[in-house]
Amino acid sequence: MSNKKMTEDFVKNSVIKWLSRNGWGHFEFDELHTHGVDIRARNVRYSRYFFIEAKGESINRSGLEVAFIYSLGQIITRMKDSGLTRNYYGLALPANSAKIALRRISWQVAKKLLLYIFSVSADGKVIQYSWREIKDRQTISAGS
Repeated sequence: MSNKKMTEDFVKNSVIKWLSRNGWGHFEFDELHTHGVDIRARNVRYSRYFFIEAKGESINRSGLEVAFIYSLGQIITRMKDSGLTRNYYGLALPANSAKIALRRISWQVAKKLLLYIFSVSADGKVIQYSWREIKDRQTISAGS
């Protein structure tokens, strides 16, 4: 990618496209700087919801870390148990910030909170990581 930063809108739109191809619909999403999660989606077949916080790209390394930590704090403070449906939560991050999240969020926490990481590349490709993939990545890096 050139020196152009990946915007939050680009990350959100990439994840929305990915979700729509993978059984999610009925989207609601907030404009920048409003309260609430950035993306809300309902599963087309089941009464389950995905609540996702998205962040854009930062130019420097410390900005990548800040984007990850800020998005994690936001999604955790917005987790609510309706008791009726099983909700899923996600962080949609540019690939560089997603690498930090995949390393720093323990798979046990991701499993307990039903937290997923969405890694978005410069070309809009999205990879979703569940607690299982996070565990696999952490197990491999711990063995290195």
